[in-house]
Amino acid sequence: MVDLDFNVSYASHRAPMMGRNAVATSQPLAAQAGMRMLQQGGNAVDAAIATAMALTVLEPTGNGIGSDAFAIIWDGKELHGLNASGRSPASWNAERFAGQSTMPEIGWEAVTVPGAVSAWVTLAERFATLPLTTLAQPAIEYARDGFPVSPLIAHLWQRGYNKLKSQPGFTACFAPDGRPPRAGEMFRNPAQAATLQKIAETKGEAFYRGELAEKIVAFAEQHGAALSMADLNNHRADWVDLLSRPFAKGSVQELPPNGQGIATLIALGILEQWDIGSYTPDSVPWLHLSIEAMKLALVDLDRYVTDYDHLEFPAELLLSDSYLKQRAQLINPDQAGDFTFGSPQQSGTVYLSTADASGMMVSFIQSNYMGFGSGVVVPGTGISLQNRGCGFSLDPQHPNVVAGSKRPFHTIIPAFALDAAGQPLMSFGVMGGPMQAQGHLQLALRIMQHKQNPQAAIDAPRWRVEQGRAVVVEPGIDRNVLAKLREMGHQITVEDPLQSYNFGGAQAIVRDPQGFYIAATESRKDGQALVF
Repeated sequence: MVDLDFNVSYASHRAPMMGRNAVATSQPLAAQAGMRMLQQGGNAVDAAIATAMALTVLEPTGNGIGSDAFAIIWDGKELHGLNASGRSPASWNAERFAGQSTMPEIGWEAVTVPGAVSAWVTLAERFATLPLTTLAQPAIEYARDGFPVSPLIAHLWQRGYNKLKSQPGFTACFAPDGRPPRAGEMFRNPAQAATLQKIAETKGEAFYRGELAEKIVAFAEQHGAALSMADLNNHRADWVDLLSRPFAKGSVQELPPNGQGIATLIALGILEQWDIGSYTPDSVPWLHLSIEAMKLALVDLDRYVTDYDHLEFPAELLLSDSYLKQRAQLINPDQAGDFTFGSPQQSGTVYLSTADASGMMVSFIQSNYMGFGSGVVVPGTGISLQNRGCGFSLDPQHPNVVAGSKRPFHTIIPAFALDAAGQPLMSFGVMGGPMQAQGHLQLALRIMQHKQNPQAAIDAPRWRVEQGRAVVVEPGIDRNVLAKLREMGHQITVEDPLQSYNFGGAQAIVRDPQGFYIAATESRKDGQALVF
């Protein structure tokens, strides 16, 4: 039996779920879509695709058909990494954004090629056992027949509407009655249902080369955007080798850049130098060292991470033992520090996890980036487009500077962990922009190092490093601990409990060697874990 403590818990009304098959995600109806595939004889990849497609309908405040996506798959024998993020329009360059200090966050000038559809298709071609038309059916039904909008999604929908209502196509799609739907109201999106049907029937061809692609490009041209048919035609999802770092007698696996997963591995490597397992969870030294390690990781992330093909040096250099030891020595155990990036050459939304009785496990994430993304919705299609272009830099000296046919820095990252024998231990992820690498670190610490059960680890109060010494924490951390951290120089702010979604939702599925799974999901959001 897996060595987990089921006696520890934090403020929550949830218990971890156990079964031979599992689905965990941020929206209950989407979890049911995945479970439906497993009950029909599908595998974990079938469940993941169905869940992901359903989430584009049920949680448009975080993802859509025009999202990007990443995945890590354990096929029963080995791990596979998939980068399905899109590249910038080929004609983009720094001159296009001259006179601006940062990349646009909304509108067509924030849109890169959407990659989520290619993730569904690529995963289905390699691993799925059910037809894509079957996997799309729950999503199509939710879009065509409607679904009740939950209170949290209604709140986020209103926020998105206030920001994006003037963007092309947004109001017609997401506020057809002149306002966003309220909590408890049914929402239907028949255009999205038809689009999902076309995507499934053509195995994505309609989206990248056919009828839907033509509509996307025509709308782009209407608004003077650069996205072209060639950009869509040339898109591909890439199978990639994972980055890994030993930790707590196992290892944590992350996708390589252009995502932020490497920051989790850097921080874990630094904490190993400090023997983090010898400290009590939630104690002053445990929190202090964790925060400082994350700060060191984030400054390197900000300086070096870009499209893998444009890195200044191999990403693995940031994970070398010698470099991590050097970085760990910068931490003062009694004082918060201000760090800059290192020089290793001289020595980052909705998340879902699925698992099946055969041993297959999937860690999958897809996102618009900021809420509804760019706010651009292609008329008559239900295709809302992400705003990943704002992940580029306009600094000509930065490796992440905007350029044509280039992947921007990404915040969304799935994660996976192996045990000491190299067998799957856990599929896990945390949503929420810059919170994701920090959330991965905190879940790995609690579950792998301190053996907390996954529900307790997810429910535990989280912290989030911001600029300089600023640290935002959730309510629930002992006030005396916070007082001591402030004395050490940390600029601590306790977040309003009503804003807890800013710390990101989380899901995890832990594999027990006896052949079943322990699944847990976020109590801060509407998430649900289902097992059988």
